[in-house]
Amino acid sequence: MTEDSGRRRRQPARRTRGAGKMLAVLSLCAVVGAGGIGIATAPGRAEAKMSSESSAPMRNVSGLAAPVVKPVELGVTPNDGAQGVNPAALPAVKAVNGVVKDVVLEPASGGDRVRGTTSPDGSTWTAEDPLEFDTKYRYSFTVADQAGRETKKAQTFATVAKANEADAAVYPLNGTTVGAGQPIEIVFSEPVLNKEAMEKAVTVTVSSGQAVAWHWYSDRRVRIRPEAFWAANSQISVDLKLFGVDFGNKMVGNSDSKVSFKVGPQRLAVVDDTTKTMNVYFDGQLVRTAPVTLGDADWLSPTGFAVIMEQERTSKFNAGSIGLKPGDKGYYPPLTVEYANRLTTSGVYVHQALESAWGAVGRSNVSHGCVGLLPADATWFFNNMKTGDVVQTLNTGAPPVEPLEGFGDWNIPWAQYAKR
Repeated sequence: MTEDSGRRRRQPARRTRGAGKMLAVLSLCAVVGAGGIGIATAPGRAEAKMSSESSAPMRNVSGLAAPVVKPVELGVTPNDGAQGVNPAALPAVKAVNGVVKDVVLEPASGGDRVRGTTSPDGSTWTAEDPLEFDTKYRYSFTVADQAGRETKKAQTFATVAKANEADAAVYPLNGTTVGAGQPIEIVFSEPVLNKEAMEKAVTVTVSSGQAVAWHWYSDRRVRIRPEAFWAANSQISVDLKLFGVDFGNKMVGNSDSKVSFKVGPQRLAVVDDTTKTMNVYFDGQLVRTAPVTLGDADWLSPTGFAVIMEQERTSKFNAGSIGLKPGDKGYYPPLTVEYANRLTTSGVYVHQALESAWGAVGRSNVSHGCVGLLPADATWFFNNMKTGDVVQTLNTGAPPVEPLEGFGDWNIPWAQYAKR
């Protein structure tokens, strides 16, 4: 081997121009194959065109120059197949990354469609009308994604059954005029477990501006009154927004209602056992004084405030209603009394004294707890005092009228009455 031949062996082999082009193309293909990105910075020169995706259909995955269609997220209330749906909870269909159209919501058995509105961007449909109780509804609608591809859907749900409806009754009745001592009473058809929510659902408006407090006697009975008697000639309204209100125990309010009534003058009769007299005040002014007879030692007349519950021109009294039977001390045969004004459910009245008791009026007590008046005074009292007016009895030695023994609410101190 010569020295020249050895040098030639150590020189690197020369590559052809064509071979260099091939390596450059292979290098580019490796970059694209590895991730489909970075073509602008890929080394070397590619003489063959890369295929473009700009004319390909829209897809839900990323790709070269490909518009991306986000998947539609659909929210529908109530859920498909839901039972016991609150009729006040307005149904809605909402599409994120899409639009909603052709919504039909109607009773499955037929009937008027439920009206609804669509948001300006078309993404949400919301019902406008409340639903009916105890009704199965069918829902159908179309959802379109950002590429315009449409999907039709249908589902059903059912609202609260009749057995789970609840309502309420209010006293005083709508359109009536009552005395200044008449508390508002609401009796609910079902127990109210969330009392705070119920108090928010009922609005009491008083023209005099008097604040009121609620006093719950049970889960079904509540009374409402101001600190002092209602202002004379005030207007009071009770607005019950009970439709859809959850009473608890899966019971739901089935309607809204409003009751309005008027208060007359403030009329107060003060009966004092010490003087055996009754003083009657209209709006703070003394208008009549009359002698009385009250309950004897065995049947003391209750003290405190009582409200006239009802008035009867004549009323039948029966000793059996207060637990007496023939032979018992204090028993009397059935009788009829004149000008009867009921103060308690147990039978305490202001009424005309029996003729046999007229001599005791103003002098001694001979009744079974009632306030007895002479005929002229009894007639005047009956004609001038009204239901809701107040009778206050003093100094008999008996405890006050119980709150539920009629309307003895005024015997509860205000600070206590206002506590739930």
